[in-house]
Amino acid sequence: MTVDIRGTTIVDLSQPIYKGMPIYPGHLATVVFDFHTHAETLGKFESDLSYATKGLILSDHGPTHVDSISHFDPAEGAAGIDEMPLDTFWGEGTCIDISSTPAGEYASAADLDESLEASGADLRPGDVLLLHTGAYERHGGTQDYISGYPGLDESGAEWLVERQVKVFGVDCPSPDSPKSPTYPVHLMCRREGITHYENLAGLRPLIGRRFVFVGLPLKVVGGHGSPVRAAALLFDE
Repeated sequence: MTVDIRGTTIVDLSQPIYKGMPIYPGHLATVVFDFHTHAETLGKFESDLSYATKGLILSDHGPTHVDSISHFDPAEGAAGIDEMPLDTFWGEGTCIDISSTPAGEYASAADLDESLEASGADLRPGDVLLLHTGAYERHGGTQDYISGYPGLDESGAEWLVERQVKVFGVDCPSPDSPKSPTYPVHLMCRREGITHYENLAGLRPLIGRRFVFVGLPLKVVGGHGSPVRAAALLFDE
């Protein structure tokens, strides 16, 4: 979904949150339930006011979310999501297309160089980089989503460091391939103190574009990640 506001197009990059949504294996399932309904609360006030609320039970890594440093770094003092600077979670950026990498396989540094050139993206030091894998487009809302995506190999992870990416994100459950036994991207994030977004959506319109990315986390005390409402702001040229 996109919204055009005074020359600025806001592109929604978040997946819907609902009971039964596909979740990375082992994480807490998402539960959404009616807690108050209008029928139940009508008559509680002297006027005809009523209200409705829902209850949410979900993992800090369930829906579209960002990892905290403490998620992949067990060291004492590794920052929880409430301790990380807010400027981590927004900034200028661009998007490249790696959707030609098959599910379960790996995109290398050479593949990323090729994708960057083919996408026509202007990747700058300190950028937010989004990687369009196409997994959500192909499998969103189905159980195939939790395994039908590619990842980066070790050289691909190091490419992000060499390109001085500030933060990055993927439209799939993880930047590491579901077949990876070593999780090279998460290990790079631990070493370098770089975090990333998972379970993004709607990245295709951003390929090769410059935009401002925003994905602010909830201030969960000691949280190892947080759901976000991620969006990209495209400005008229």
